[in-house]
Amino acid sequence: MTDETKPRRRRANGEESRLKILDAAVEVATERGYDGTSIALVSKKSGLPASSIYWHFKDKDELIAAVIERSFGTWLTAWSVPDGDSPRERLSALATQVAKALLDSPDFLRLGLMLTLEHRPVEAKARTVFLAVREDAQRRIARTVREFAPDLAEHSIQLLTTYSMAAADGLFIAKEIGGDSIDLLELFELHAHLLYDAAVRLTASEGTT
Repeated sequence: MTDETKPRRRRANGEESRLKILDAAVEVATERGYDGTSIALVSKKSGLPASSIYWHFKDKDELIAAVIERSFGTWLTAWSVPDGDSPRERLSALATQVAKALLDSPDFLRLGLMLTLEHRPVEAKARTVFLAVREDAQRRIARTVREFAPDLAEHSIQLLTTYSMAAADGLFIAKEIGGDSIDLLELFELHAHLLYDAAVRLTASEGTT
C-alpha cells in the first residue's frame, strides 16, 4: 500500500464509521427519544466504541443535530417542481415526491418536532439546527407558492406557507400514530389540491378588493 493510498482508506473508513454511528443514533432516538438517547446506547447499537463516536461528535447533542441535518438533506432532494400539463397536476406531483421522501427520511421531522415541543433551560443544539432547517423549508415552500400563484400578495403567500407546513406536520403526526393504516401519499395529494384551491380563492378575493 502506498503512502497516498493510506490516507484515502483512513478517510473512507472514517466516513463509514460516521454513517454507521448516525444510523445507530436514528434507531436509538426513534425508540427512546432525545432524552433516552445516550452515547453508550449508540455505541452498543453501532458496535463501535464510545471513543470512536466522540472522535466524530463532541456529545449526544451534536450527534442528534447531525442526524437532523442528514435527514433534511435527503428530504431536500425531492424538492423540485416537476413538469406537468397543469399547475394543479404539478403541485400534486410535488406533494407526492415530498411525501415519499418523508417516508424514506423522516428523522429530521420526527426528532425536530420532539425537541421543538420541549422547553429546556439550555436550548439543545439539535433543536437550533432543526429550527434552521425548518426556516429553509419555509423559504422553499414560499418560493413554490409564488411560482404557482405569482399574483398573490405577500401576506397571502406567508399565510399559505404557514398553513402548508402546519398541515404537513399534522399529516406526519397522523402517520406516526396510525402507522400502516395511514396512507401518507394519499393525504399529501389531498393536501396539494386543498392548497391549490386555497391559492385560487385568495387570488380571486384579492382581485376583487
